[in-house]
Amino acid sequence: MLVEGPYSGNRSLNSKTLTADLIVVGGGMAGICAAITAARQGLEVILVQDRPVLGGNASSEIRLWILGATSSMGNNNRWAREGGIIDEILLENQYRNPEGNALILDTILLEKVTQETNITLLLNTAVHRCEKSGANRIAAALAFCSQNSTEYRLEAPLFVDASGDGILGFLSGAAFRIGAESREEFDEAFAPEKAYGELLGHSLYFHSKDTGKPVQFIPPAFANTDLSSLPRFHTFNLHDRGCRLWWVEYGGRLDTIHATETIKWELWKIIYGIWDHIKNSGEYPEMETHTLEWVGMIPGKRESRRFEGDYMLSQRDVVEQRTHPDRVSYGGWALDLHPADGIYGELPGCTQWHAKGVYGIPFRCLYSKNIENLFLAGRIISASHVAFGSSRVMATCAHNAQAVGMAAALCKERQLLPRDLMEKELMDNLQQRLMDMGQYLPGMHLRDTDNLAKRASLSVSSTFSLQKLPADAGWKDLDSSMAQMLPLEKGRIPVFTFVVKAKKESRLVLRLLCSSLPGNFTPDRQLAEKEFAVSKGVQELAVDFGLLLDERAYYFLAFEANPTIQVAISQLRLTGLLTVFNRVNLDVAKGSRQEPPEGLGVDAFDFWLPERRPGGHNLALRCTPAVNLYRPDYLLNGLFRPTTQTNAWVADPKDPEPILTFSWPTQQKIRKILLWFDTDFDHPLESTLRGHDERVMPFCVREFQLFDEIGTLLYQEAGNHQSRYEIVFDSAVRIKKLVLQLKHPGRNIPAGLLGVGVYS
Repeated sequence: MLVEGPYSGNRSLNSKTLTADLIVVGGGMAGICAAITAARQGLEVILVQDRPVLGGNASSEIRLWILGATSSMGNNNRWAREGGIIDEILLENQYRNPEGNALILDTILLEKVTQETNITLLLNTAVHRCEKSGANRIAAALAFCSQNSTEYRLEAPLFVDASGDGILGFLSGAAFRIGAESREEFDEAFAPEKAYGELLGHSLYFHSKDTGKPVQFIPPAFANTDLSSLPRFHTFNLHDRGCRLWWVEYGGRLDTIHATETIKWELWKIIYGIWDHIKNSGEYPEMETHTLEWVGMIPGKRESRRFEGDYMLSQRDVVEQRTHPDRVSYGGWALDLHPADGIYGELPGCTQWHAKGVYGIPFRCLYSKNIENLFLAGRIISASHVAFGSSRVMATCAHNAQAVGMAAALCKERQLLPRDLMEKELMDNLQQRLMDMGQYLPGMHLRDTDNLAKRASLSVSSTFSLQKLPADAGWKDLDSSMAQMLPLEKGRIPVFTFVVKAKKESRLVLRLLCSSLPGNFTPDRQLAEKEFAVSKGVQELAVDFGLLLDERAYYFLAFEANPTIQVAISQLRLTGLLTVFNRVNLDVAKGSRQEPPEGLGVDAFDFWLPERRPGGHNLALRCTPAVNLYRPDYLLNGLFRPTTQTNAWVADPKDPEPILTFSWPTQQKIRKILLWFDTDFDHPLESTLRGHDERVMPFCVREFQLFDEIGTLLYQEAGNHQSRYEIVFDSAVRIKKLVLQLKHPGRNIPAGLLGVGVYS
């Protein structure tokens, strides 16, 4: 028993001093990925999160789905899903939680962080002050945990601010901005003529549930039951159960940091008013049995401070896809800005303008220009208001933060500060280490000079050659233009034969398209056109464009829309092959073609979008001569997703036991093996709410075995679902041959690989 009498002074809180190599402030997706990346490189990391769960806007407290460059399959960024730790998390969530339950995602994020022995996690702990050693360096962050009534002093040589509002950057004196720059400052045609302080607002989500019996709803007194003040209230989609009403947004004309509680209350009033309208207006009888199951307690925040680095990303970087020598990440979401009035305004909820492909994000945007030991991560990175409209989304934030975590490791090893890594040799080291962990950097490849597989003789049991995609999946209506994407080499284009079925005599147009910028997947350049007279019934069409292709790239065999014609499709699914359609995805665009106003500094082009599975079949076709899409040597080229070619080896579907054999003239001492699998980087893997039909990406090899030259089993796996699979032996194995045996992932999906690494 403790009895403490009256005390005339002031008692002190319990206090602790913790030291680490790196302090990460903010436990959203950016903070998580920065912390895990640094911890896996050997750094002692303290991750400070002011909420009871991790994930920030992705957590069960807010429930926004994680997205990035894939733009929910709504733009032309093919195979653009972010790699590395964020890919690992999304694939794990897909495997355990294809229904998109935000509570399950919470557990996955907590597990990922707490499994890292180098991370000390402080939940419910808010940074409120910092101490500095000199004018330009942080010495410690001071934080308070409301749950254990403890004050922490957190000391480290390096700090990451991934807090969303930039609390540590603000307290430390880092240069920042709030609001929109003028059009003139960065030559941004999408920016306003004069700078202003209007911002993107907050959103609050809710869930409803069908109870199977009538449910009454009596609104609280604070609810806004007069929806006449909400111009967009009539656009409810009841199927979404409320959580995709992202446009229930407010606060852009207020201080989105210090007025957050005021904004939250206004959003509560709106949400409960919306539910009252749904339940009690009589306009939605199908909702009689529904109850309001959950309403967010804190709003999802879009914009507040943006901090200044040595470079500020701008509209032209995004639209022109500028190449930066210090690129360590990439983005691909639209320039997505929202009107400041939010739900109370007459304007559309957002204005989105897409680039023709992904754009690189330079390292200079990821550290403070004046606080020399402060990294920037998440939505606060160094970007203009317009560019922020793209870089602010969670998967992009997470991808940037992985670069920060790796940069912190390099700084620790070399006793450097963030800006020092701009030296050419150090930047190259950082980029190579990022790619080794699965981080894709546009236009770059992993050199992987230590890979013993590059010194081996490689043989395979078979390699798929595209002669035919069988017509065994039925017919696809040409209700919109449809294209088969094929990677083709320089030289004469093959003759292609398709099967079509017409309801009546008609004309059918087939075009050969490609991108004007290598590596993009926007087919804005027409190379050839053929028109065919089609008779009623089923027939074959042989297409000889008679062209010599001048570069290796993805080409689009595009059928013009014709509602009287169907094309035969195939069940065979192959790494790096897609069909796309000239359609609109209303989540991220307003039409099947982007038509910006003149002078906006944004390109006009068509959207060619894939279908989500179980749709998205390849066209049935024959190629004469056969097209060699896959090669064993692609496994060693340091590219682990389709770019201008598949970058994959795929076995023949008829090969019962696909085998790769690496042989060395002398015995090798092997400690680690890396395998890179195809987890369909074109699929966006939205983390919550949307739901998915698959737990494992269909192209991913789940079962494999490793043997030595005498048939000794070295390793086996029966349930893989990840892109990057690392095998580390407890003690090195001595072998002259490494035999990798794969199992086909599906009856119509042959086994394939994107990369192999073998290390001593």
